[in-house]
Amino acid sequence: MQDSADLVGGVGGGHLDGLVEGLVRDSFAVSPGFAPLSLVRALRKEARERDRLGEFRLAGIGRRQDYQKDTRIRSDRTCWLKGDTLAQCQWLEYMEALRMAVNQSLFMGLFELESHFAIYGPGDYYQRHMDAFNGNNGRLLSVVLYLNEGWQSDWGGRLRVWPGPDATSIATEVEPRAGTLVAFLSEKIPHEVLAATHERYSIAGWFRCNNTTADWLDPPR
Repeated sequence: MQDSADLVGGVGGGHLDGLVEGLVRDSFAVSPGFAPLSLVRALRKEARERDRLGEFRLAGIGRRQDYQKDTRIRSDRTCWLKGDTLAQCQWLEYMEALRMAVNQSLFMGLFELESHFAIYGPGDYYQRHMDAFNGNNGRLLSVVLYLNEGWQSDWGGRLRVWPGPDATSIATEVEPRAGTLVAFLSEKIPHEVLAATHERYSIAGWFRCNNTTADWLDPPR
């Protein structure tokens, strides 16, 4: 069967409209086939090469003085994107289209994107967490793009999503299939990455507001 991501030649209005509608209705949205398979393959190839070169590091939690590495909470490895390859530039073009659509419809003031590759080896996970609390890191909208062609349901590795901070029942679980994009409000949606039996590739990103003032330069990370 042809992968649904292969049917998409670019970011169409249907994908963007669906994402915006989901964010308004549920504070999260899932868009299968958001990115074309050609881009997914290029990004995964780059991630594997950068991993071979030793550019990935064990991921941490928190920011600045609160940053720490704790494998009891997460055990994935990450490598930040700098926009210095063709595939990364194409990814950023897709995200710019999303940023403009969200700002036009929801007036969120999304300013810039920070994003990284993430590799979850067999058994790796990320426990339930939030990407932002009360604006303490400027993150407004989180996005995840999956890079796993031919992913099978029984391999696990789903993104588990709760509808709110105090929720006890999940809203959905998303399989990490190639080209699927998930977007959610960083301060409202708890989520968790379940362990998989196969290596799992993705790009995680966060649109941020501009917190720069006359006395403080707000760095992206």
